[in-house]
Amino acid sequence: MSHPAPLTDWIGRQEVLNDRIGATPVKALNATLDHPDMAVTHSTPLPPLWHWLYFLPLHRQSEIGADGHAKRGGFLPPVPLPRRMWAGSQFEFRSQVRVGDEVQRTSTIANVTEKAGRTGRLVFVKVRHELRCNGATDPAVVEFHDIVYREAKQPSDVEPPPVAAPTGAPWQLEIVPDDVLLFRYSALTFNGHRIHYDRKYVTEVEGYPGLIVHGPLIATLLMDQIRRHLPDADVAGFSFKAVRPTFDLHPFRVNGAPQADGKTVKLWAQDHEGWLTMDAVATLR
Repeated sequence: MSHPAPLTDWIGRQEVLNDRIGATPVKALNATLDHPDMAVTHSTPLPPLWHWLYFLPLHRQSEIGADGHAKRGGFLPPVPLPRRMWAGSQFEFRSQVRVGDEVQRTSTIANVTEKAGRTGRLVFVKVRHELRCNGATDPAVVEFHDIVYREAKQPSDVEPPPVAAPTGAPWQLEIVPDDVLLFRYSALTFNGHRIHYDRKYVTEVEGYPGLIVHGPLIATLLMDQIRRHLPDADVAGFSFKAVRPTFDLHPFRVNGAPQADGKTVKLWAQDHEGWLTMDAVATLR
């Protein structure tokens, strides 16, 4: 009887995809974020993080697993744990990506690590994405994507104690995460993960109290604070860490605080009780 290959065998595995930066996803996300209509033409700069609208996961319907993601294996390692979450990301924005660009994304499994957490086994997968525009040698965007896989939720599980969010942010925006917002973002990113739209699945199978707001959507809303308050800023880097799930049961808030150095903006999200749900920082040129 053969034994499955260790998950670390996936380290170094690569996937190369090509896409063109079209105008319609830009206009659609702009509307979803409740901005006035924007003019989008050839060479319009893509706001930071909006590259997530491209290189969509175009798996065949027969390849989809029970959770709405593609079945395990293939490019990502076949982690035998049922719950998958986007834990965080780190970005370098080296040059501009524009509407009309032909972009190649090279994705590499950078690391796979296993740990024992308070609720059981955890597997962390770090993926490095490099985006190159119009045949360029150097990447325009470098992204590290942290994925965490967890065991099924048990009634005896004890959640980590919450952390209070900072107060007194100069930038504050309340977000109402209704079903339509979550559906539109899932559709824009072709994300079939059922935790974002299937209330029966997320409550009865995965054991959460409500639909989960997408981590990338919250990160995009945080970055959008810079677009709203510093529209001419040139973002060089961004990183975020998901601290606590955000559910659709209550409004939540995204916050920003430019720092005295003029180059750093602290950003964070909090739930309706004031607990920190996402912690982030952006660096400006």
